[in-house]
Amino acid sequence: MEKVINVDNKNIIFKSTAATPLRYKAQFGRDFFNDLMKLDPKNTDLDTEVIYNIIWVLAKTADKTIPPVMEWLEEFDGIDLGEVVTEIQDMILASIKPKKK
Repeated sequence: MEKVINVDNKNIIFKSTAATPLRYKAQFGRDFFNDLMKLDPKNTDLDTEVIYNIIWVLAKTADKTIPPVMEWLEEFDGIDLGEVVTEIQDMILASIKPKKK
């Protein structure tokens, strides 16, 4: 699933595929699904690094030319994390839940 989201006045394409968890693990050495659970709104100890990593991996999945995470984040003056997470939630859920037949 793919979605274009305006981030800091730049249209960024985000994409989630079956390979997204593997790309995340290869890049960060962490389990995508465990980190995804940290995005639960009831979680009082929200780890912003996890959010940035998930945002980056979804952008990198859509555009292989995106630079490493720190360089990519430096391209933005600021990112409204709440807005971006809201926009990508459905996309992530759609890619991990089984399709109805």
